[in-house]
Amino acid sequence: MATRISIVSTKGGVGKTTLTANLGAILADLGKRVLLVDADIQPTLSSYYPLADQAPHGLVDVIEAGDLTDSTSVTTVGCDIILSNDPAGKLPDWILHTPDGRFRLKRLLKRLEAYDFVLIDTQGAAGPLQDMAVLAADLLISPIPPELLSAREFARGTIGMIERLSRMEDLGFPLGNLYGLIYRMGRTADARATAEALRAMCYGPSRGRIMILDTVIPATVVYREAASAQQPVHRFEPTRQGPTPGGLESMLNLIRELPSGLEEAVLSPGDVPRSAKP
Repeated sequence: MATRISIVSTKGGVGKTTLTANLGAILADLGKRVLLVDADIQPTLSSYYPLADQAPHGLVDVIEAGDLTDSTSVTTVGCDIILSNDPAGKLPDWILHTPDGRFRLKRLLKRLEAYDFVLIDTQGAAGPLQDMAVLAADLLISPIPPELLSAREFARGTIGMIERLSRMEDLGFPLGNLYGLIYRMGRTADARATAEALRAMCYGPSRGRIMILDTVIPATVVYREAASAQQPVHRFEPTRQGPTPGGLESMLNLIRELPSGLEEAVLSPGDVPRSAKP
C-alpha cells in the first residue's frame, strides 16, 4: 500500500506546490512509483510539469464518483498525476454536504497498489478540501518560511486545523504526524531565531506529534528557475554554471529524515537520482 503524504498549510504562498512537485520527481528518479494529487482549486501543480498523456477525468470525478478510472494523467518527469478540474470551486461544497465527503479520498487511496507514494498538494486555506487531504494522509508536511507572520499562521491556523480534525480519531480516522519544514531559509539571525522558536514551541506541547525537521530548504532562485523551465530542481541544478545552493542535497536530506519508509528511497548517503548523475 502506498505511503500517503499531504503537503498542508492554511497560509498560501509558502511553497506547498513546489515542494510537492520536487519531492515527487526525485522519488520517481529514485525508482519509486509516485502519484501526485492536485487537491487545490488553483491548479498550479496540474501545470507544473508537461503531460505525456492527459486523462479525460480529474479530481472532481474521482471524489464524486468514488472511482479512479480514467483519472490518472502521466507527466514527463516520471510521476502520474490526478489533475485539479474544478475551476468553479464547487467541490468543497460537495464535500461539505456529502456525509462521507471528507473520507472518500482516504478510502480510494487505501486501495491503490500501483504506487509506492501518493503526494497530495492542498489549497492555502482551511476548509473541506484541505480536511479531506489531511484525513487521507499517513503523514503531513507543512512548509514554513522562517518569518514572523508565517510562524504565527502555522501556530494558529495549521496546528489549529490539526487539533480540530483530531476529533475524527474517535471515528476511526487517525491523523498522521505533522512535520514542519523550514522553507526558504535565509542567512539571517532573524530567520535562525524564528526556526529555533518554532522547534521549541511545537515538540513538547504536542508530545512529539508535531515536529520541526532539521532539514531546511534554502532561499535560492534555483527553485524558481527550475519551475519556470518545468523541471525538477535536482535535474535543473547540474545544468547551471558554477555552484548552486543545494536543491538536490535538501531534497535528499528531507527524504532521509522523514519516517514511514521514505528514508528507504535512498539506499546509502552517496546515492543520487539517476537523472542527476553526470
